[in-house]
Amino acid sequence: MPTNDAPPYELSRDFARALDAQNPLRAHRELFVRDDATVYLDGNSLGRLPRATADRLATVVRDEWGRDLIQSWPRWLERCTTVADRLGRAVLGVDPGQVALADSTTVSLFKVLSAAIGLRPGRRTILIEADSFPTDHYVVQGLARQHGMRVVVVQSDIDGGLSPAQVEAVLSDDVALACFCHVSYRSGALADMTAITALLHARGALAVWDLCHSAGAVRTPLAESDADFAVGCTYKYLNSGPGAPAFLYVRRDLISECDQPIWGWFGQADQFAMGQTYEPVETIERFLSGTPPMLGVTAVEEGVRTIADAGIEALETGGRLLTGYALKLTDEWLAPLGWRVASPRPAGRRGAHLTLHHAAAWQVNQALIARGIVPDFRTPDRLRLGMAPLTTSFEDVWAGFDAIREITHQREYERYPAERARVT
Repeated sequence: MPTNDAPPYELSRDFARALDAQNPLRAHRELFVRDDATVYLDGNSLGRLPRATADRLATVVRDEWGRDLIQSWPRWLERCTTVADRLGRAVLGVDPGQVALADSTTVSLFKVLSAAIGLRPGRRTILIEADSFPTDHYVVQGLARQHGMRVVVVQSDIDGGLSPAQVEAVLSDDVALACFCHVSYRSGALADMTAITALLHARGALAVWDLCHSAGAVRTPLAESDADFAVGCTYKYLNSGPGAPAFLYVRRDLISECDQPIWGWFGQADQFAMGQTYEPVETIERFLSGTPPMLGVTAVEEGVRTIADAGIEALETGGRLLTGYALKLTDEWLAPLGWRVASPRPAGRRGAHLTLHHAAAWQVNQALIARGIVPDFRTPDRLRLGMAPLTTSFEDVWAGFDAIREITHQREYERYPAERARVT
């Protein structure tokens, strides 16, 4: 199987099938529910359903809830811890006791950013990348207003992503923390977590990383970089389903120093003493607030199992091979038709999705969906193609790009509205 960005690729469907036959991850695709009539290139928005998840949830509902009722809580609470720790080890590469499953990504981000602000009293600046996911901007803006701080937006390349030099240019001793995305949601650009975290630490600032588009697709060097905090969702590459709880990471030596803003009884040191004064537990559970969603936690357990069984190193390699194949098809088929790659070209600089720019990208997106091919669209004029290495085949990529070529060449996209309809 080719192993770099310029392998001896052929352009036939048979060659794509030959690549699939050699793919060491091919057996894992059978562990997921698939509709062969759909070519799914949006696993970076919502991962496929593991076959085991439906039966597992049925067991929780029928037996653990329906039969055992409240007596299931001891096993449920243990599950929360074991799943969080397995996610930490298998997906994030960190030791147990530093990851919690809780809330949505937005709420988890609010918690860790608030804690980080409290650890740097007197500093008045928060950094965020210009092309960070919108909810990251919103949470940062809200906290800055609440705490009387200022937000400095680090200008980065919309296609190439964030560089250490761009961060260094705006650093000062007034910076309390920075909130950056490890993989850009728009372009798939992979930031240098280790170098950027080192720059922040050298000026006494804290590093908060958004891992939503990297967890389960590429290695996340939290331990190696000595990163302070991180958050991420579980419904993309972790295949845990819509509404599944997010995760948050806090480096072990910071946990007992942190004061997170949403105090609740699941973060209380003696939960069942029912005392009226909050005394937070000394462990990562101090970042919990209310009762955990056990159906969601169980779905995360099955989703994380799919990642752990394959191995994050194999998934990172698989994603780069798929996007490398997509790059070859783009250069050969789509570039002559006006498409431009809007992601980094080096394999080590991107996650597991590739973004293409074309003036008619929105219309092409609609035409693809009408054909049973599911990509994603991001402004401005970008078609985002997610190639989840566990569930996307080389033949899927071939079929998707062949359809883009045909739709563009035949101007089939002109049948569709040029402007996006407002979602209500």
